[in-house]
Amino acid sequence: MTLIIGPHVSIAGGYARAAEEALSVGANTFQFFTRNPRGGSVRALNPKDVEALRDQVDSGALVSLLAHAPYTLNMASKNPDTRDFARRAFREDLERLEILPCSLYNFHPGSHVGQGADTGIGLITEILNEVMWEDQTTTVLLEAMSGKGSEIGRDFSELRAIIDGAQYAEHIGVCLDTCHIFSAGYDIAGHLDAVLEEFDRVVGLNRLKALHLNDSKTPFHSNKDRHERLGEGSIGMEAFKNIVTHPLLRDKPFFLETPQKDFKDYAEEIAILRAFERED
Repeated sequence: MTLIIGPHVSIAGGYARAAEEALSVGANTFQFFTRNPRGGSVRALNPKDVEALRDQVDSGALVSLLAHAPYTLNMASKNPDTRDFARRAFREDLERLEILPCSLYNFHPGSHVGQGADTGIGLITEILNEVMWEDQTTTVLLEAMSGKGSEIGRDFSELRAIIDGAQYAEHIGVCLDTCHIFSAGYDIAGHLDAVLEEFDRVVGLNRLKALHLNDSKTPFHSNKDRHERLGEGSIGMEAFKNIVTHPLLRDKPFFLETPQKDFKDYAEEIAILRAFERED
């Protein structure tokens, strides 16, 4: 199977333009923010723009597109207004994604800000149970986090607890971010098989729907979220070769969130990863 790999692309110029930009760097998928990542604004969908994106997907040029919720969305907050925004934005995004040819919606579980992980997880599942519905076509992805501050999702058991509390758990999966889980204490550089075995035991590999490929500026188990270009951080390029060619992972969609000076620089990383696939 051809490696499914793509960058994070801005949709400021529209979905069709985002698709063209992704294809221009050798990608066959891409990730995008559903709205301003640091705010809450969202503009109305343009039917012609949506149709142009759908044409790219229907042609097979692009597959497994991933929408990303804004960073400001925190379902676990102790602030009722913050949770209300999370509830409203999440519902709006899910409704929009039923129109777009995009079946994956990723979000950071949130931070409990001193309430404790169990309380935070309860608040998250409460909102998920309010906004998700039985026959939705979008799969909601919990992103595994690095463990900084009071983040929820710092270990696989917290992701499992959210899934177990969800009424429509059949529509929930996981996105593993390589920088995050390495920084959280999962040694994907030295013991990838053991990490995957633990994930399968706690969460289930059937729940793994996407991966973010990012090297880490900080050391193993540092609980920091500092992305680096592939091969230039503490994880190392050999680990990424093992990840994209691993028999349990190679058919998953991979998304790059690595820091780049120019969007075209993504082409180099994508070419390297595709070369690993050909060597395997």
